Amino acid sequence: MTRPIRVLITGFGRFPGAPANPSGALAKALARRRRPALAGMALRAEVLPTTWSAAANFAATLMREDPDIVLMIGLAARRRQVCVETHAVNRAGGFPDAARRRPGSRRLDAAGPDATCARVHPASLLRALRLAGVPARASRDAGRYICNAQAYGAYGQARATGRPRLAVFVHIPRPDHGRLSMPALLRGLEALLVALGGQLRSVTRNEQPSHPHGRA
Repeated sequence: MTRPIRVLITGFGRFPGAPANPSGALAKALARRRRPALAGMALRAEVLPTTWSAAANFAATLMREDPDIVLMIGLAARRRQVCVETHAVNRAGGFPDAARRRPGSRRLDAAGPDATCARVHPASLLRALRLAGVPARASRDAGRYICNAQAYGAYGQARATGRPRLAVFVHIPRPDHGRLSMPALLRGLEALLVALGGQLRSVTRNEQPSHPHGRA
């Protein structure tokens, strides 16, 4: 891939129970990083409203913007580790969003599959987080709220169209003043993003057409 890797990083705004959502601040801070390990990446952040309608429209946003990687960040205040969400389900809880609206149906997509999975290799992402000093685990339960709805749309779109090539949702705990401070989370997410770039480059190399006798 000769052009820069286009990366969309998303976080969320406030929602009931979380008047201040750190995921949005982390998304913006990560997009501002200019470390050598991120060279070759064009990073853009978007803080999305925590609404059912925004989640429903997210797959269409990805089709329009056509990123190579989309890294979605959400808050799961009761968790104690960063969670790489490997699956999303076609289910919506009856919880109100930031606009105090509830989902119109308990299924996110009437014609869609019951579940879809992330188009990434989670083991290398978990290793990157842990090497950065951030406790992390894989999760098969993204909940039934807007985080799951966004992941469901993005994972399904990536698998159906191949674009974005890689999409993953990551839940963060509420930051504290110890091991999971905001700087620590930012450091871990940067390492995860570097790992995603490595996965994308590997996928791209494997898709290159081969030449007879190994010559161009």
